[in-house]
Amino acid sequence: MSIEVGSKLQGKVTGITNFGAFVELPDGSTGLVHISEVADNYVKDINDHLKVGDQVEVKVLNVENDGKIGLSIKKAKDRPESERKHSHSQRPRQGRANDRNNNKTETFESKMARFLKDSEDRLSSLKRHTESKRGGRGARRG
Repeated sequence: MSIEVGSKLQGKVTGITNFGAFVELPDGSTGLVHISEVADNYVKDINDHLKVGDQVEVKVLNVENDGKIGLSIKKAKDRPESERKHSHSQRPRQGRANDRNNNKTETFESKMARFLKDSEDRLSSLKRHTESKRGGRGARRG
């Protein structure tokens, strides 16, 4: 049985690390479920979600030439598209950046111009703060 990208398989968790879980697939090969692919919400400790020996359904994300297999538990779940979008919309907003990203009609040129302006503003602010701290520190007085 060959492992194909996009296929859903049953597997057994054989090992857990701080960055993910190793899952043994039906054909005997082992793939990795990265910690970001375990659940729809933020996973701080993978041990809260998985244990060695658990049976899980996984979706094959990629198969590398060197035999590494990338897997996902959260993408293996059959959920309506609207529910997936809803779970992402519950993330906390990050101020202006998200508001800008919601403007779909913005051109590449205007995005680039805004990026350059923001970049220059941040750089000048950083320079201002570091230069004011340089003068006089550790210098001899009198």
